[in-house]
Order: sequence, then C-alpha cells, then structure tokens
Amino acid sequence: MIPQIELLPGAVYDIMASASETGRLNLCDRYGLMAATLDDSLSEEERRAIDRLLRFVIRGRFQVDNEI
Repeated sequence: MIPQIELLPGAVYDIMASASETGRLNLCDRYGLMAATLDDSLSEEERRAIDRLLRFVIRGRFQVDNEI
C-alpha cells in the first residue's frame, strides 16, 4: 500500500520564502518539495515556483543542507 502524501496549503510559497530569507533549503524543505511534485492538484503558478527554486539551487544561489 502506497502512503498518501498531502501537501499543506501554501507550503510551496512558505518554502520559497524561507529559502529566499536564509539562502538554504533544509531537509524538511526538500521533503516538502518532493511531496509537492507528487501532488497532481498543484497550480501552474506553484509548479513554476518549484522550478524557480530548483534553478536557484543549480545556479548556486541556494545551498542544500542535510539538517532539519
């Protein structure tokens, strides 16, 4: 049985705001983004925000932490 993953409303924008403030994506943020990518009900705007976050990581604007 596959567990149900439900994203909290506004979580993508909270992750984006937190990463913008700290310049880092922590482990919780990464799990939240993983849950968001598996959510079929995301709006196009939320998907663009996730893409933007990933581009920032690739370009080195955000660091990825393994801490919570």
